[in-house]
Amino acid sequence: MAVDVSKQTLGFQAEIRQLLDLMVHSLYSNPDIFLRELISNASDAAEKLRFEALGSEALYEGDTDLAITVEFSEQQGTITVRDNGIGMSREEVIANLGSIAKSGTREFFQALTGDRQSDTQLIGQFGVGFYSAFIVADKVTVTSRRAGLAAEEGVRWESDGQGEYSVQGVQRKKRGTEVVLHIRDEHKDYLNGWKLRQIIHKYSDHITLPIQMPKEGEKETGYERVNSATALWARNKKDITEEEYNEFYKHIAHDFEAPLARVHTRTEGKLEYTTLFFLPSRPPFDLWDREARHGGIKLYVRRVFIMDDAEQLLPRYLRFVRGVVDTADLPLNVSREILQKNKVIDTIRAASVKKMLGLIEGLSAGDYEKFWKNFGRVLKEGIVDDVDNRTQIARLLRYPSTHEDNEEKPTSLADYVSRMQADQEEIYYLAADSFATARNSPHLEIFRKKGIEVLLLCDPIDEWVANYLTEFEGKPLKSVAKGGLDLGKLADKEEDRKETRDLKDLLGRLRKALEGQVTDVRASTRLTSSPACLVADDHGMSANLERILKQVGQKVEGQKPILEINADHALVRRLCEEQDEQHFGDWAHILFDQALLAEGGKLDDPAGFVRRMNEMFIAVAAGKG
Repeated sequence: MAVDVSKQTLGFQAEIRQLLDLMVHSLYSNPDIFLRELISNASDAAEKLRFEALGSEALYEGDTDLAITVEFSEQQGTITVRDNGIGMSREEVIANLGSIAKSGTREFFQALTGDRQSDTQLIGQFGVGFYSAFIVADKVTVTSRRAGLAAEEGVRWESDGQGEYSVQGVQRKKRGTEVVLHIRDEHKDYLNGWKLRQIIHKYSDHITLPIQMPKEGEKETGYERVNSATALWARNKKDITEEEYNEFYKHIAHDFEAPLARVHTRTEGKLEYTTLFFLPSRPPFDLWDREARHGGIKLYVRRVFIMDDAEQLLPRYLRFVRGVVDTADLPLNVSREILQKNKVIDTIRAASVKKMLGLIEGLSAGDYEKFWKNFGRVLKEGIVDDVDNRTQIARLLRYPSTHEDNEEKPTSLADYVSRMQADQEEIYYLAADSFATARNSPHLEIFRKKGIEVLLLCDPIDEWVANYLTEFEGKPLKSVAKGGLDLGKLADKEEDRKETRDLKDLLGRLRKALEGQVTDVRASTRLTSSPACLVADDHGMSANLERILKQVGQKVEGQKPILEINADHALVRRLCEEQDEQHFGDWAHILFDQALLAEGGKLDDPAGFVRRMNEMFIAVAAGKG
């Protein structure tokens, strides 16, 4: 088969051109990390080969000694990073090097702040480390062949980072990838063996694959290993420095910022395994996608890489965790299917979840605030997904409340319970689509009057979670917007007693006027200043949850609310006196629409609402209202 040497010239995505410009001129304050990123990619390629070769040993092509080679040439002005890992096909080269749309480029640029130090940290979140090569190089050439393909199916990718790249077929006998950097004049100091060794020792010493460089000296030939190639997690943690932990995290997480916290443990006994887990400081761009593969946990068996993103080792609500699990109790040919029904994995998973929840619980106040802001919304999923650990997860939850009345100062359920009034029997909450809607809701009026704290659930996930978290420390959770309000011993019977007035006629007229829109109309004990509010039945779906489900495309059969009226409000008293049924109907619909708007709802007939309001204003102005 002849090699197709025709060269195809293609254009980068507009976002990549923008990214490359930022890489070179703005973002990177430490150019050294270009080598770390290329070595990290080479290590990943080798691990992928090991995994795929478990099912097809022929992919090794007779060469099982995996290694990374780093070379330089002062004469040619180049640095070369070479691996004999999995390699890439032509299609993969174009997908991986010509487009990073799947890595969230648009989100990357939306997240840029303009602050150089802050924006630098974003790079790692979006998996774009390869492009750091253009910090020190004015041209990059990548030659690769995927394991299992014929020699004629090699491919060469080349670009100066200015807007276009070329791809052409080449003959390549060896599998794997070679990256050649043509170094810019201002970075010629990297064409130095001692300096390259220092960078490798600092950033990549923990790489389990041997990293080799040509021996230096007049009579020296061959290559020498320049990293220790010792699995960091297998070492005694007393012998590992903070810097080594941080660099290892940056390698496995492809992050540019140190982790927030870590836990490193070795378990011996019936099972032998080591775990090293990290909490990132910042969320990755795809954190909110539960179905995406997040590359969180790497599984090793006796220090041999088995698979990336081993989702069986930690539940999805901990998908932000990065780290490794190394065990001696699994076969090397273990598959994802086997992991799903494996008692060893079940044991490791249960213990790992406990470790991570314990690590989170032990964070300092400042670190926990940072963690919650970044990952709290995902952690809440554990209340639904993880029944066994629901109590511990509940202790980690934070919500704004009427105690602080500040969205930036959420409270724990434990702190809420500690502030409960002496005779209070329930934990009260209100779910709404925003903090502003919640804090201004008429449902809170009686609670504010009596000084009873209410949790304000403002995330879309919150009410879904509340359906599963029915109690905390023996205290039931109760929505203030559902069912009849019974404050129990907190109710002041004298204070709550309404003026003696026969409301039977008014309630009947309102039911008739709002027929088809409400299931009932009744006098309220919730309201002190608003004329009306809408509530759901005790076991019904709230309007807020109904809106959320509709927004995500679920078909929901609409449930009609209950209208509660404040018998002491001037508007309600005015309704009692209205004899004109047409005007009464208009007033009734205005009352309903106002209550709907107050809880963040959407009017079915906005124009009708405006017309009724205008007619009411005209009538009032004419002295007839």
